[in-house]
Amino acid sequence: MPGPTPTPVESDFTLPKSVDVVVIGGGIIGVSTALELADRGVSVLLCEKGRIAGEQSSRNWGWVRLGIRDPREIPLMQESIRIWRGLEGRIGRVTGYAQSGILFGASGARDDDKLTQWLNHVDGLQTGARMVSGPELDALLPDNTMTLRSGLYMPQDGRAEPQWAAPAIAEGARDRGAAIMTQCAVRSVDLEAGRIAGVFTERGRVRCSQVVLAGGAWSRLFAGNAGIALPQLKVLNTVMRTSPVEPGPEVSLWSDDFAIRKRSDGGYTIASGHENIADIVPDIFRLGLQFLPAFRLEWRSLRFRLSRRWMTEAKQDRAWLPTDVTPFELCRVLDPDPSQKVLRRVWASARKAMPVLEGAEIVQSWAGLIDVTPDAIPIISDVDEVRGLHIATGFSGHGFGIGPAAGRLMADIVTGISPVVDPTAFRLSRFTDGSKVRPDAGY
Repeated sequence: MPGPTPTPVESDFTLPKSVDVVVIGGGIIGVSTALELADRGVSVLLCEKGRIAGEQSSRNWGWVRLGIRDPREIPLMQESIRIWRGLEGRIGRVTGYAQSGILFGASGARDDDKLTQWLNHVDGLQTGARMVSGPELDALLPDNTMTLRSGLYMPQDGRAEPQWAAPAIAEGARDRGAAIMTQCAVRSVDLEAGRIAGVFTERGRVRCSQVVLAGGAWSRLFAGNAGIALPQLKVLNTVMRTSPVEPGPEVSLWSDDFAIRKRSDGGYTIASGHENIADIVPDIFRLGLQFLPAFRLEWRSLRFRLSRRWMTEAKQDRAWLPTDVTPFELCRVLDPDPSQKVLRRVWASARKAMPVLEGAEIVQSWAGLIDVTPDAIPIISDVDEVRGLHIATGFSGHGFGIGPAAGRLMADIVTGISPVVDPTAFRLSRFTDGSKVRPDAGY
């Protein structure tokens, strides 16, 4: 069964000869960056090797969440929620955004004490976040058979439709003058005296003075060819969607056994809240020491496996010339197979906990490859070694909700204006300047 189909975005016909900025990657980070730059009168070209939102940006859960984020991401996520609220009016297109609230159940991996401790990070931010139990919990999850006694409720959080959002933002950027080229891989950057002078695409060279690499799971490979060390691995997450059911909960739920959110079509998107798969590939050994703290923290929820991806990545070119056909052209869309074991377990748990799902069917299932960093927070940064090169990647499964603000911050960095939030935590150099690099769950 193929992955989800995002709203089609037609490519422009002609590749510009020259722009101010080239954005590489048509996921939500890339299109949000393009929108922000175009809104400021910057000429921008967005190049996508496949289709807009073809990979993780259309395959994620669709959550717009502040809850249970790394504390370093909280200011940026606050800004993102502000953007989401006005985004449809701004671009004149539907994203499916709704402020429906998210509930993080207190049991097992996230008990009451941990959730209460995390709540301190948003104290004074007027989010309405609070611990709920008893009748208030029952009102949020009516007719459920779960054994939850309490949970962290984030009424400010919400949801949007991944298949709609990034394409809508891309069209909004085009309305403001951005050029959008799909089926057009950027092969490499063009340097003169150590700074960006342009890019080489499969359709020809484009002059520019700045480049934003927002290639998601492909960013490490592209950066490596440019001589930039980018510590990033890929993690697989399995997702399903159901047929419409009524009545069902409006609030999204993250529990030990499953995570669920209502869709605009009346069905539900369901996934495991705590289980991801890391395929054993050569990069695991190259980056193992840097990721060791993350592996230790996530050992309960991360399952390693040997699969066909070992051979795929072992055979993949890691260096090439601008005239070569690149890995980006050989794989236009990453479409990994979902885990059938995860699907069976999650579906059984969700139906047991929510009887309303008994009448539903699984309409579609898919998997996506998440770009993760050693500390599980993104890189939104310029690159010291190459003037004019910037990177926005490694969103570690948090990218969809935070994407609009990440695009704004990246545009701030590119244009040299005062950043919307302090970008220090997201600098690329944290991996080489002796900083202590590790995830922070906030409790």
